[in-house]
Amino acid sequence: MKFLVLKKDTLVFILVTAFLLVIISAWFMLKAGDTAVFNQIASENTREIHMVTVEYKSKMKDGKEIEVYRWDPGTINIDAGEKVNLYISGINGEEHPFYIEGTDIKGTVKKGEETMVSLQIDKEGTYRLICKVHGDREHNGPMIADIIVD
Repeated sequence: MKFLVLKKDTLVFILVTAFLLVIISAWFMLKAGDTAVFNQIASENTREIHMVTVEYKSKMKDGKEIEVYRWDPGTINIDAGEKVNLYISGINGEEHPFYIEGTDIKGTVKKGEETMVSLQIDKEGTYRLICKVHGDREHNGPMIADIIVD
């Protein structure tokens, strides 16, 4: 049997070339919008939860239109100290500025875009995700979701 014997310089060249090809192809995937590889690496110890903005409309007998906005799902459960990436897709409504009670977390979800919120809440309890625009019934709300931390 004959074995392929490579010189040290040739082996280093092959390994460096392979590494560069991986980096370049990852860069092209990122530029093309394929972030799955990067999300997988970044989220190996982080759970992903997906949420959307929802609008319900109806017409009353008198012709008046009524509507309400919601987060869907309206309740998520996480463990205390768990690392979570909450991805919120803006489906209905132009934008929803929000905050999470009891935290410093705030942001805005825009129609047609996805907003990622990193969560790691150490204290058990219920934390409300509240839309500032739709905070009460007078403003087509309340648009509130519960984040339950056990």
